Amino acid sequence: MQKAHKLRNRLFAAGMFVMLVASVPAHAASKEIIELQTQVQQLLDMVQRMQSTLDTRFGVLQHLAEQTADDAHRMTASVDALQQKINTQSDAVSGKLDTTSGQVQSLNDSVDELKSKLTKLDKSIQDLQNQLQNTQAAPGVVAPAAPGGTPASGPAASSPAGGQAPPLQETFQAAVRDYNAAKYEVAVGEFQDVVHYYPLDDLSGQAQFYLGEIAYHQQNYADAVKYYNAVLEGFSGSPKAPAAQLRKGLAMLQMNKKDAGIRELRLLIQRHPQTPEAAQARAKLNGMGVRISVAAH
Repeated sequence: MQKAHKLRNRLFAAGMFVMLVASVPAHAASKEIIELQTQVQQLLDMVQRMQSTLDTRFGVLQHLAEQTADDAHRMTASVDALQQKINTQSDAVSGKLDTTSGQVQSLNDSVDELKSKLTKLDKSIQDLQNQLQNTQAAPGVVAPAAPGGTPASGPAASSPAGGQAPPLQETFQAAVRDYNAAKYEVAVGEFQDVVHYYPLDDLSGQAQFYLGEIAYHQQNYADAVKYYNAVLEGFSGSPKAPAAQLRKGLAMLQMNKKDAGIRELRLLIQRHPQTPEAAQARAKLNGMGVRISVAAH
């Protein structure tokens, strides 16, 4: 812009000079003056062309500046809208997280409260069973024979010192571990403790089943049948009842009591038709060539 202003000043000065020269009488004009007038005219033409070029370029620059400003405004508006959307979503997510956290905490509190109630209930049941044990004699328990035909003996088979009842869950779980490790003599004593001190508990029925399994593994099938009968007669709702009936039938077959064994397998199919044990009973009867007909119980 300053350059254009200077050119305008020079143009004005040149114009004044041309006017001055033009006012000089013709007879006073010389060859040098004519040449000077020609150069001045060329200079005026050049200044006009330069002014036109500068105006054009200035218009282009101004248009680009306006376009850039508009783009910047639109970009700013887009960024503001995006930021507002992000803030809204962040607030929504934060609210949901707070709600979920509160629900989880409430659930944890409920679980802790339930655990506390279950612990108190279990203790009350154990206390009640101890009281019942102290007021009435426990039913007789059949002791399975150890290998060699003699009853199981040793510290595990004897009662705890002073007649104090051992903890139910710990004793039963220890017995199962010893059974799985084939420590049958130890397991027998622990299962007998469960049956002796907690005769009314469901775990007593499961302990009777495991005592039958130990006798079965030791090929003492008569004692095994007695333990299986204890499960079927005293704990018919036990989850071990189907397995007890299956194993009773197989034990009778091992004792060459074919008719009694077949009858037990058919009873199993009748009472628990959808269990895996019933499927094993069907396979056994099919393998024996026996027709699977359910007898009335």
